Amino acid sequence: MKKLLITGFDPFGGEKINPAWEAVKGLPDRIGECELCKLEIPTVFGHAAAAVLERAEEIKPDVILCIGQAGGRAAVTPERIAVNIRDARIPDNAGNQPRGEFCWEDGPAAYFSTVPVMAMADSICASGIPGTVSNSAGAFVCNDTLYLLLHRFSGTDTRVGFIHVPWLPEQGTPNLPLEQTVRGLEAAISAL
Repeated sequence: MKKLLITGFDPFGGEKINPAWEAVKGLPDRIGECELCKLEIPTVFGHAAAAVLERAEEIKPDVILCIGQAGGRAAVTPERIAVNIRDARIPDNAGNQPRGEFCWEDGPAAYFSTVPVMAMADSICASGIPGTVSNSAGAFVCNDTLYLLLHRFSGTDTRVGFIHVPWLPEQGTPNLPLEQTVRGLEAAISAL
């Protein structure tokens, strides 16, 4: 049995809900060979990754998969790459708004995800949910978290990935109903 630490962010940017955490909460505790440990994390630069690392230290997961909200996207999108940049269009939940800073001062320009993003996207699509690989996790807290986790687990057996999900219908368009987002995440996890 593989241990999967799966996270979702709290609401940010004036929203009252975050589809990432809502979908994570809606997942079963076991999918295929994966036992899920769920964790809500803060939408705050550096603190999100720290919360994941603290929990990972406790449970020693085989895989870490973070889920984030991507307003404007119409599909469930596994992220291929994290870049070493913090460039916030809006403040995070602690009021931080870095512009052009590094996630890790002496880190490489980018890291590739260590989960099978193509297989995950194919599995999402096969489940009837729109899915595609994304080549940009942005420059906000999602990218920051993915980069810092990939940096920490570089060269280890712990695999790290990130999936962005669309808004819920009450947040705007494009969107996906919560049950479809949950189904898409289940399909992605089944490909791990």
